[in-house]
Amino acid sequence: MARGKDQPQTKIVFPGKSDDFIVMAESVDTVEKWKKDPSIPVVDVVDGWQVFCTHKQGAQGIMDAASNAALDNEFGSHKLDDVIPHILKNGQPQHAVSREKYGDKNPSIGSLGGWY
Repeated sequence: MARGKDQPQTKIVFPGKSDDFIVMAESVDTVEKWKKDPSIPVVDVVDGWQVFCTHKQGAQGIMDAASNAALDNEFGSHKLDDVIPHILKNGQPQHAVSREKYGDKNPSIGSLGGWY
């Protein structure tokens, strides 16, 4: 069964010195509104309170959760309250529509795949 058909995705990509950092945002419009009016809570702008890194693979690379050490090295802090606004202000937005995703409903069944 297909999941996630035509879901809009907005990534804010910050190319750092040692890695590329990504924050998922609600939309490009909400980020632009937040930049003009910082009184808007950041939690209303981002789609999940997490920072990802792609190990210098760019915005299309595999996204892993950024470690505290990587955030400290790049931003001088690993507090997401400091890092996420910095990425939103200085990063580049990328907007895309995700494709349908297909997958097993329960991969723990093993090679049987539902055939009993």
